[in-house]
Amino acid sequence: MIAIVKYNAGNITSVQNALERLGYSSVVTDDPKLIQQAEKVIFPGVGEASSAMQYLRENGLDQVIKNLKQPVLGICLGQQLLCAFSEEGNTKCLGIFETTVKKFEPKLKVPHMGWNTISALNSVLFDGISSEENFYFVHSYYAEVCSNTSGICNYVVPFSASMQKGNFYATQFHPEKSSLAGEQLLLNFLQL
Repeated sequence: MIAIVKYNAGNITSVQNALERLGYSSVVTDDPKLIQQAEKVIFPGVGEASSAMQYLRENGLDQVIKNLKQPVLGICLGQQLLCAFSEEGNTKCLGIFETTVKKFEPKLKVPHMGWNTISALNSVLFDGISSEENFYFVHSYYAEVCSNTSGICNYVVPFSASMQKGNFYATQFHPEKSSLAGEQLLLNFLQL
């Protein structure tokens, strides 16, 4: 079973639809037992960090997610919440990745939205994916580059387009909206 974590953040339906296109079924849930029993867990999200973390804490999902042993994929806000701290709402996050999520400088067009390439690819998630491929981004905050960075994008400043630590994988971009390259990335995750 593939569990998609429900936690007061958007974009769940597009992830579920992408999995169905690849021939996989999933369950959208905030039930800790179902999440713990899943073979794979996807932690997507479009939303605001402090309210999302509040929901996770109130429902005990913060501890559940941190203690998962199966492959976990954070997407967009999901990646940011796997970091230690977010400037969005001065939020203490889950702390899987020891880095800070910062807001893009006001001089930039925010949100960073559109298609971009990623460099320094260093994860099994990118198997079969060329460094020339583009991925779709929509975000106003970014995770700083750190030892867990597995792909870098530049939007005036370099930031973590993808991250990995142990069984935790994450992307700032939306693989479910990133055409064939995104489908390949999801497939690579599902086949771990």
